[in-house]
Amino acid sequence: MVSVDELFKKPLAAASAKRKLDTTKDPNELYKAAKLDANDDVKSKGKAPMVEDEEEDDGEAGPELPPDFESDDIPDDDEGRFFGGGMERETAQAMNYIDEQDKSDFEDEKYDVAWLRRFALNFERKISKNAELRGKFENDPQKFMASEADLDTEIKSLSILSEHPELYHEFAKLGCVGSLISLMSHENADIAIGAIQIIGELTDEDVEAEQEQWDVLVNAMLDVDLIELLAQNLSRLDESSDADRIGVYFILSLLENLASQNSIAEKIGQDSNTMPWLLARIQKKENPVSQNQQYSAEILAILLQSGSKNRDRFIGLDGIEILLQLLSQYRKRDPEKDSEEAEYAENLFDCLTGLVDEDAGKEKFLEGEGIELAQIMLKEGKFSKLRALRVLDHALGGLGGAPSCERLIEAAGLRTIFSMFMRKQENQITEHLLGIFGSLLRLLPGGSAPRIRTLAKFMEKDYEKTEKLVKLRRDYASRVSPVEQAIEKERRNFAKEEQEVMEGEWLSRRFDAGLFSLQLIDVIMAWLVAEDDGAKKKVTSLLSDRDEDLSLIRRTLQEQTEGLSEDEPGEKDHKEMLQTLLQFL
Repeated sequence: MVSVDELFKKPLAAASAKRKLDTTKDPNELYKAAKLDANDDVKSKGKAPMVEDEEEDDGEAGPELPPDFESDDIPDDDEGRFFGGGMERETAQAMNYIDEQDKSDFEDEKYDVAWLRRFALNFERKISKNAELRGKFENDPQKFMASEADLDTEIKSLSILSEHPELYHEFAKLGCVGSLISLMSHENADIAIGAIQIIGELTDEDVEAEQEQWDVLVNAMLDVDLIELLAQNLSRLDESSDADRIGVYFILSLLENLASQNSIAEKIGQDSNTMPWLLARIQKKENPVSQNQQYSAEILAILLQSGSKNRDRFIGLDGIEILLQLLSQYRKRDPEKDSEEAEYAENLFDCLTGLVDEDAGKEKFLEGEGIELAQIMLKEGKFSKLRALRVLDHALGGLGGAPSCERLIEAAGLRTIFSMFMRKQENQITEHLLGIFGSLLRLLPGGSAPRIRTLAKFMEKDYEKTEKLVKLRRDYASRVSPVEQAIEKERRNFAKEEQEVMEGEWLSRRFDAGLFSLQLIDVIMAWLVAEDDGAKKKVTSLLSDRDEDLSLIRRTLQEQTEGLSEDEPGEKDHKEMLQTLLQFL
């Protein structure tokens, strides 16, 4: 069973709502390649144009009208012979008939297996024709430009398939997936970008595909080296070009689609080129921070939250040291609100939060003076304060958090965090402070100077911090109690088997109401009661004001103990700690 600590100390997911491309310019225009003359080098930058840009017409065509000519001079068309553009009635009727027929044919198009097979055949022909002409006229682009434009059109027409995910299995079966993926290595980078864009559309979260349909399509793509080809395109695209910049955006969007499955996210993270490219991309100096730089940080955060393997790999790339350097610019300076930079910085903090959950990450965090940086942010930062506190909470937690706990005290962090605790704070800050207190009391060696200093903080000024804990406990209990009463009423209406099914949802509702913080407070107070007679007397006295006693704390700890397994090392240690504390209550 997952421990409560692990469940509620996970960093916020980086991948929020699916981001959209910043269309400051028309993507369709940017997508067109530059016009080439017949003598141009087709292999320049690995791509050739598909469509010639049309020159803009700033004026009306034809000769100017005479100075004295007015529109009123045109004779009236009493017979109704001409329509808009000078078209005869019979011609207009004929063209309207053709338009209606075309519209009817389009509406009657049936997208089924038969249509897909026809498309597949035509698709393969277009690919083969283009490859043949490219090979035959390698140094004469004009001879294969038309086939390239046809191929581009064919790729774009695949967009309709995203509306018919029931055809994904047949699409993979026909071998079209391999053909589409192969275009990602096309000499013309615009063709490759077009293929990537379509793959992104087919795998997007907005597609109403069943999980099985999505899996069939994506697994077929992975089998023909999709991830490796994405990495190759990241390396060959030059973001100084608008078309390539949009291509990079499409790749990042596709990586986000794929990373929605942890197993695939792990494959992306373990690829030899993808994570190093992302790490290099977030370090690029940009002012202001671009959409692609922010998106790269977001993809990294998603990959790092998918599992320990990706976190270990990132740590091995000196990722924590790089993140600390990048985040150090926000010690006192805040990014502009709701900007790309604000999201970029948020994602960097998310990356760091996940990394310090690992023991190796905690070590690198200490080596890079992460505790000291967080301490500065807590004192002087605005944007960075809550985020630095969250990182600290994770760095100090777990069985490997003891060195971080000691370093925090060496860096004079006790004064900072207890000062924050005594001020009125938003719930998130209070919860992270409680998490830090719990880690200090659990991990600092008994009788050590850091532990004694921590306990002394709770005792100073007539136990004012302990009194604040009791007040917080009552506040959280007042939120949790009504929810628990409602759950008890619901429980009576369910059979035993149904109750077992509902237990997860009921527990989630209790946590949403504040149960996790209530449990943290009771563990902290249990430590104080166990370690200091004066603290025990103070807690007992404060609880008795409302006819309460230590049995309240005992019940909370007992419930936590019952929810922990002895099979997991971390949970077993936590359970033993709670059982020891229960003896003092």
